[in-house]
Amino acid sequence: MTNYKEIAYLDNAATTPVPKSVIETINNYYGCRKVSVHRGMYDLAGEVTRDYEHVRDQVAQWMGASNRTEVIFTSGTTEGLNLVANSYGITNLTDQDQIIVSIFEHHSNFVPWQQIAKKTGATLKVVGMTPDGQLDLNELEHVINSKTKIVALSMMSNVLGNLVPVKEVADLIHRQNGILVVDAAQSVAHVPINVQSLGADFLAFSAHKMFGPTGVGVLFGKEQLLKGMPPIQYGGEMVDQVDLKHTSFQNAPLKFEAGTPNIAGVLGLGTAIDYIQDVGYQTIEQREQVLMDRLLSGLRAIKSVKIYGSQVDNQHFGVVSFNVGGYHAHDVATILNSEGVAVRAGHLCAEPLMNQLGVSSVVRASITFETTLSEIKCLIDAVRKVEDILK
Repeated sequence: MTNYKEIAYLDNAATTPVPKSVIETINNYYGCRKVSVHRGMYDLAGEVTRDYEHVRDQVAQWMGASNRTEVIFTSGTTEGLNLVANSYGITNLTDQDQIIVSIFEHHSNFVPWQQIAKKTGATLKVVGMTPDGQLDLNELEHVINSKTKIVALSMMSNVLGNLVPVKEVADLIHRQNGILVVDAAQSVAHVPINVQSLGADFLAFSAHKMFGPTGVGVLFGKEQLLKGMPPIQYGGEMVDQVDLKHTSFQNAPLKFEAGTPNIAGVLGLGTAIDYIQDVGYQTIEQREQVLMDRLLSGLRAIKSVKIYGSQVDNQHFGVVSFNVGGYHAHDVATILNSEGVAVRAGHLCAEPLMNQLGVSSVVRASITFETTLSEIKCLIDAVRKVEDILK
């Protein structure tokens, strides 16, 4: 059985490894404490419920939420973004309104808004990028107007690794009394998140991209916005009272958390946050910049390699996408795999961006602060072999 120690793992933008402490937290729940939360009238259920809800407090403090009720546990970024689109979007958009997204968006922050625009009649505008792979703020300023009700942006591109100036965008949309939805899935492992300083009205991320388990994530939403949003799933725990003709619902966040939650996942998320805080974002950014400098310089030294996005090293956060000569990205990735290097290849769930770049697919190498220089060397050495094998 292959494990991380036997490969150069450079697919962290897809999902990160988990530290031993997170595994221990999950194992402890399943091995010794597997009870439901919010329901049981016995001591163990009360203890697990307190631990579970403590993570909500922990997340609120970690991301700068003003109130714990602004933290909704989800299955991940995709569910969080779809919740906003199908609750806030459906409730507040008409055929007189406008939604803006960027060309960088992952399908999970593009397709929901495309579909909501079709359902409501709202206009969907897509803002492009500058020649050096950054968000075109001049175009954004030109497109935003009094009809713009929602701007939905990835804080960091999963293809180009560029960091979007979220605060500037927030200021622009708030002047028009619109709201900003932030997809923080790619950024959360690399840079600190503070929803108040960013000016985000909604922000979603996934635990599995920040050293936590799969199947759990968080949607932050401002308290006043959540109050006016209807639930989009119905079931246990999220109701207040039910009779044969009417149902009333709990307040946020519980009205958006129907059914038995991913308890082990939430507890694991809390431990993953502890892990990141113990290391510190300053240390993370310093280590990753050294790795990124080595990765980019190594790829640039290979003449047949084309790097997408900025050519400035410190404008890449965690991600480098490239192609080798005229070879298909899948062929390149297959050769890298044969050399013990794990990368992602394809359209990366960002087909509009691929069309803008003029390619059908790319090879993506992605790092975290845990990546080693030896793993970077393995990748560079393997890329050097591609032309010899394929030509």
